[in-house]
Order: sequence, then C-alpha cells, then structure tokens
Amino acid sequence: MAGLLLSTFLAAIEGTVIGPANPAIVSEFGSVQLMSWVFTAYLLTMAASTPIFGKISDLYGRKPVFLIGSILFLLGSVLCGFAQSMEQLILFRALQGIGAGGLIPVTYTIIGDIYKIEERAKVQGLLSSVWGISSLLGPLIGGYFVDSLSWRWIFGFNVPFGLLSIVVIIKYLHENIERRRVKIDFAGAFTLVIGVMALLIGLALGGQHASWNSPIVISMFAAAVIFIALFLFIEQRAEEPMVPLRLFRVWDIAVSGAAALFVSSLLIGLSSYLPLWVQGVLGENATMSGLVMAPMSIGWMIGSMWGGSRIVTAGSRYTAAIGLSAILLGTIVMAIASHSTPQIVLFVLTFIYGIGFGFSITVFTIIAQSSVGYHLRGASTALNTFLRSLGQTIGAAVFGTWLNVRINQLTASESAGTRRLTMDDINHLLSAESNKGLSADTVKALRQVLEGSLNSLFILMVGIALAGLISVWFLRNQAPSPVDGAEGITQQTERA
Repeated sequence: MAGLLLSTFLAAIEGTVIGPANPAIVSEFGSVQLMSWVFTAYLLTMAASTPIFGKISDLYGRKPVFLIGSILFLLGSVLCGFAQSMEQLILFRALQGIGAGGLIPVTYTIIGDIYKIEERAKVQGLLSSVWGISSLLGPLIGGYFVDSLSWRWIFGFNVPFGLLSIVVIIKYLHENIERRRVKIDFAGAFTLVIGVMALLIGLALGGQHASWNSPIVISMFAAAVIFIALFLFIEQRAEEPMVPLRLFRVWDIAVSGAAALFVSSLLIGLSSYLPLWVQGVLGENATMSGLVMAPMSIGWMIGSMWGGSRIVTAGSRYTAAIGLSAILLGTIVMAIASHSTPQIVLFVLTFIYGIGFGFSITVFTIIAQSSVGYHLRGASTALNTFLRSLGQTIGAAVFGTWLNVRINQLTASESAGTRRLTMDDINHLLSAESNKGLSADTVKALRQVLEGSLNSLFILMVGIALAGLISVWFLRNQAPSPVDGAEGITQQTERA
C-alpha cells in the first residue's frame, strides 16, 4: 500500500508541480505559443493509453503493467529534465503521459484485488486523498525548486522515490495469474489511440489555437468519428476486446461513467477559473489564488475517506448524491457572487467543492472496480479513468470557448473613457507588470467585463452540476457487488 500511495502521489503531482516553472521554461526556450502543449501532450497520451494498459493488466497481471508504467514515467521525467527545446520537452511529456496511463488505473485496480469490499472503500478514499494533497503541495514544491535550483529539478526530484516504489512493489506485491492463451486486440488498440488522439487534439485546438471551423479542427473531428466508429465495430467482434463494450451493460458502470464526465469537467473548470476570479476580478496576486484553492485539498481528503466508508452503509446513490449536491451548492454561490463577496466565502466554497469531489470521484472508482470480477476489473477501472480524462478535456475546451465568446461580447460593448476595450486589455489586466500601465477607469471596466463573463460561466457549471446530480439518482442504492464474465454482467443487468 505504501508503494502504491507513493507512485500515485508522484504521478498526480506531476500535473501541478510544473505550473510555477512555466515562466522559467519559456524564458529559456521561448515558444510561448507551445506552452499549453506541455500539459496537453501529457493529457493526450495518458487518456489514450489508459484503456490499453487496463486491458493488458487483465490479461497478464497488474504487477508487470505497473512496473512498465513506472519505468516509462520515470524515463520521461529524466528526459524532460534534460530537454534542450520546447519540442523535446513536449515529446518527453507525452512519454510521461503514457507511463501515467499505466500507473494510475492499475494502481486503483490493485487495490480492488487485494482488499475486500469493506476495506476497499476506506483504502480508495485514502488513495483518492493523495490527489488532493498533490494539488496543494505541487505548486509549493515546484516554486521551491525553480527559485532555489532550476526548473529542471521538478522532473528529477521524483526519480528516487519512484525507484523506491518499484522496489517495494517488486518485493511485496504477489499475485497469482491464471495463465491462459490470449489474443491481443491490436486493431482495437490502434483505432482507439488514433480516434481518441484526434478527438482530444481537435478539442485542444478548437476555439483556442484555431477556430472551430478551421480545416485542421474539422479534419481532427472527422478522423475521430471515423476511427472511433471503426473501433466500436472491431470491439464487437474481437475475441479479447481492448475495451469490453459489455461493461456498459452493467447499469452502475454506465451511469457512473456518465456522471464522471460531468464531475471531471467541473473539476477542471473550477480549478482553472476560480483563480482567474481571484486575480482578475478581486485584483489579488497568484499567492492568494493558491491559498483560496488550498481548502479544496483538505475537503477532498475528508470527502474521500468519508464517502469511501459511507458507500458500504448508505449505498452508491445517496453517497454520490451528497457529493454532487455539495458541488451544485458551490457553483450556485459562485454564479451569484460579485467583486464585493467576502474572500472568506471563497475559502468556504472551495472546501465544500473538495468534499463534493472527494465523495463523488471515490464512489465512481469503487463502482468501476467492484461491479465486475478480476478478469474485467482492470478494463473497468481504466474505462472510468479514461472517461474522467475525457471529461476534463471536453470541459476545458467548452469553458475556454464560452469564456472567450462572452469576453469578446462584453468588451465590444464596454469602453473606458474614449476607447473601446479589447481582449488584449484583459491579458494586460492579468499581468502583474502590464496592468500597472492601465488607468483606473480601464481596470474597473475590465474587471466588470471579467466578472460578468465568469458569472455566465459559473451559470453554465450550475447546469452541468445539476445534470450530474440527476444522473447519479439512476444508480442502484446498494454497495457494488463483484461479478465476473459475461454471465455475471447479464445477471446484474437483469437485477437492475
């Protein structure tokens, strides 16, 4: 368990530790237009490789897949530390993402293998809390290394701990694998990777780096439709499908997967745009925005452990509903907030958000791994992780486009003195150096534009949170029960 917690922490913190290093990386390499791809490359390859590693772990065991993922992750970390250009850094981050695609879902699956359902809920809550801790410590660790040493050390500090995790897993994780002749679904893996990569690239480009009707974005979406359709066709006929589509015949898996899309999109939205509210609308610095987000980590830990224990006694539906209700409450308050709202309210809200995410995401993970038996558990857990990654990517694209449209609309109708406001003025407002040259009237007008735009965005999030709350009411209100194989899935579908 110690080895799994350590490896999960390293994979989770990699997404937050790089934030403070952005200015230093850009100052050394330039290519500020490529900066977002340092994050996107990691997300793309992790999302695409997650279902593949999950299925392979069902066929050949968790231990070898975990070790392969760990080695790829650490190799990518070392190479990132020695990158000599922005292009190299993006490539090595993609390698890191492939390793994370093997690490994260298989770690959850191992927990499902070695613990009983009564213990599993508490342990999953503990494992989920690692993500909350990483979101709190990541920026602090990243900032320390950038200020004291070099941005390159943010990729190197995790190597010795990762090696320790590998040694612990090799020595203490014992599993009995039933040797059976299997047939790898190479065609399914290929079409899945191409289809998912095309979809996520199209979402990453659309509305931000290119217009939605540009040839490159349209081509990506067309390729995604074609290859995903081919993937579904192949999976229905494959002897050992990479992603068993019959998993969606398990009622709780299908419902929790849909709810996970809503929740994960809200997670990326609130994590991205609440700091923008603090800095842009309230005029505070980056340190204050980080402090405002800190209670989310504490709430996440509490919610994970509390929700993990309640699912056994209260059932899946009511436990997930508590989490979504907390998230819905937070989005409603933010939708009606203004620049005069006391900052203490934001601290309370992020704490409530954390409890909500801790409750809901822990429940979805336990459902994914406890609703099937051993030979489908890896694929089911990986599918849940993939859907969460997809939800974050879709949410980031939709929210980014929505905010840009609203800002453009409001700046076109607002003015400061004798001149019209522009999107560039918003960029100056958010820059600690550039906003010093703005007049008081301009700053006031820009903050009004940003406040109105973000309020409309939070209203959109209210609708998504409400949809998520409605969706979890379709869960069966009982603790997940393990089944295995097509017969077990059919029986559970009939019971539902």
